[in-house]
Amino acid sequence: MNEALLGLADDELVLGWRDSEWTGIAPVLEEDVAFSSIAQNEIGHARAVYELLSEDADALAFDRPLAEYRCAPLVELRLLDWAHTIARRWLYETADEIRIAALKEDDDPRVAGLAAKIEREEAYHRMHAEMWHERLKDEPRFRKAVEELWPYALGVLPPEQRAELVARVDLPEVDAVERGTHTGGLQEMWEEMTVVPRSAPVGAQW
Repeated sequence: MNEALLGLADDELVLGWRDSEWTGIAPVLEEDVAFSSIAQNEIGHARAVYELLSEDADALAFDRPLAEYRCAPLVELRLLDWAHTIARRWLYETADEIRIAALKEDDDPRVAGLAAKIEREEAYHRMHAEMWHERLKDEPRFRKAVEELWPYALGVLPPEQRAELVARVDLPEVDAVERGTHTGGLQEMWEEMTVVPRSAPVGAQW
């Protein structure tokens, strides 16, 4: 199985779940709507990639043991303040744009075509992230959040793509928090996310 695509799908699924946690508690009403919409889009992108990788997208999304998820630690973090949440959204969208651009050049036309479709839909996400970045970039709490999450952001991309992220974010390259290690927050999220499939008989149809 293509590990890069599986990592992308897992990133989108988990981040979509994390974004949905802001529904109803965002600082302004418009952000309740925005984060709900973004979360739906991210999970939709995850499903599209899972369908590319497997005949059973739901099984791939929900039936694997926790250790088999390939998501980047950045998306796993349960962030309970707005500065860190927006810092993650901006860093993730910046990294994701680099990753999707590379996938658009993939030799497999199915991968390249899906990447182009995701790219069009991600434009709104980037606009949202950039709007908040411009609004908060001079706030000390936001700058501190970006610096704290920066090693995690680098871990979203493979090493050969990180120089471009460094140039875009304008922070020094540091040791990345790599894929393959999971944060403590993922266990609780995974248990909640997979509770229905795990409680159903094997082979149950929905």
